[in-house]
Amino acid sequence: MADSERYTGADALTDALVRAGVSYVFLNSGTDYPPIIESWAKYEEKGLPKPEVILCPHEMVALSAAQCYAQITGQAQAVFVHVDVGTQNLGGSIHNAARCRVPAFILAGLSPYTMEGELKGTRNSPVQFIQDVYDQASIVREYTKWHFKIGTAKNIPQLVQRAMQIAHSDPQGPVYLMAAREVLEEESIKVELDPKYWGPIAPNGLNDKALETLVAALLEAENPLIITSYLGRNPAAVPELVKLCEQLAIPVIEGRSTYMNFPANHPLHLGYDVGKFVRKADLILVLDCDLPWVPANLQPAKDCRVFYLDVDPVKENTPLWYIPAEAYLKVDSYLALQQLNKRLAAMESENKARITQRRALLEDEHKRMRAEWKSKEEMQSIMTPEYVVACLREIVTDDTLILDETTSFHPVVQRHLPRNKPGTMIMSGGSALGWVGGAAIGAKLAVPEKDVVALVGDGTYMLTCPAAVYWTARKYKTPFLTVIFNNQGWGAPKLAAKREHPNGYAAKNDTFWVALEPTSQLAHVAEAVGDAFAQTVTDPKEVKNALQEGMAAVKDGKCAVINIVFPAVAKL
Repeated sequence: MADSERYTGADALTDALVRAGVSYVFLNSGTDYPPIIESWAKYEEKGLPKPEVILCPHEMVALSAAQCYAQITGQAQAVFVHVDVGTQNLGGSIHNAARCRVPAFILAGLSPYTMEGELKGTRNSPVQFIQDVYDQASIVREYTKWHFKIGTAKNIPQLVQRAMQIAHSDPQGPVYLMAAREVLEEESIKVELDPKYWGPIAPNGLNDKALETLVAALLEAENPLIITSYLGRNPAAVPELVKLCEQLAIPVIEGRSTYMNFPANHPLHLGYDVGKFVRKADLILVLDCDLPWVPANLQPAKDCRVFYLDVDPVKENTPLWYIPAEAYLKVDSYLALQQLNKRLAAMESENKARITQRRALLEDEHKRMRAEWKSKEEMQSIMTPEYVVACLREIVTDDTLILDETTSFHPVVQRHLPRNKPGTMIMSGGSALGWVGGAAIGAKLAVPEKDVVALVGDGTYMLTCPAAVYWTARKYKTPFLTVIFNNQGWGAPKLAAKREHPNGYAAKNDTFWVALEPTSQLAHVAEAVGDAFAQTVTDPKEVKNALQEGMAAVKDGKCAVINIVFPAVAKL
């Protein structure tokens, strides 16, 4: 049989990905990919369905794009990387996907396992010897839910379905499959699998006892509080949370939020700082939150009742973690909120007067808080983040998708750029900086009709691999606006050092080894490689016009990068 007529392991892989709902393969290939390249070329020639291939010149960009696509759609996409070195180049992106609990399908090649021509695909390049390692999966084992080395082309369809099943089961996360060239060149068999028999674990709701306990506790509480950070990963859960809060006048605080979880303009939204409210609460409902408070800095009252509802309530993959609670309930928050709302709607509350009084007090606090924030938005003689974000607020709409990786500027962005629609604000969910560039590409692929705005610090912008980001964005027509909050250094390490040593030598001498000076023409990297609109702004009077021009360029189909320069974070 001619090679062109053989049904190979690579063909089986392509068919399996299509069947599993993969629309895109974010690719950074190498010498391990000839079987796959040949398969894709054959499918192109014959008009057979295959995922669209998105070339990404850096793996950080590839997985960040796949992550954000899945954050928006819920559907894992594929990331193909090159043996051990490509796996290493995933870097912090694999941490982000794992900590964000986002499904992703990662395939890595392996050095061929024959070297004298025994099988098709055998080693034929010196590099394949130095890329041969004992335990390639160990590079990412801490961050993947499942990993496996394909041993034969005959069961590739089943392995792909199993990988996707595990990736999409809560708590979701990335999976890692490896294949040598010999296996991908091997003759396979066509297997017809129905994806409906390979679905993820069904979500869980509250059992009867937990439901009754929670309802009673919520009705009895004098000062209840809800803390959440990623409930909005399921946009349908947001209106259910609003309904619960409105029934009982319960305030919501978004602590370290990674999604839009509760409308910021709602009178029961009390901001993003848990400190003031945790100490006063007599009941705290923690919904989809990795850490509601830092125990060394803050503790609720001893008689406060804490209930933890989460797909991962005890954070099994975090070795040192504990938040004492009356109950840890492993549930899907959407289902749990539906149950609570249905049960409460069937009851006649005996506490209407108390709820009405509490609502009035909370609404007053909401107004006071917003008035205080608003007072800081006036233009100053120097560049201030509050003013910049207020200007940005004028050029976006409630439908604009905001991707935020501003780190030390993040609290300002939260307060002054309120998001009121589910699915309009996303963060990486992890702590590895550099997500936002690739994420913006993934976002535009997922929702091409939306305007996407990426907010980033200058240090983080460098970590996005901007040359790879804007080259890819230009090639695949995924324009977005980037706003760099350029404080000419790393603000987060300075803040951490000052918290730990407020009166130390570093604070006294302003020496933190965080200054990224001399400052660079960061925006022009995007201009050079991606034909982006680029502008650097140092005068506050020019901010509004620059942002407007940048957004106009995006609407014309080009990326735009506005580099806004703030006073330097430190002298050293």
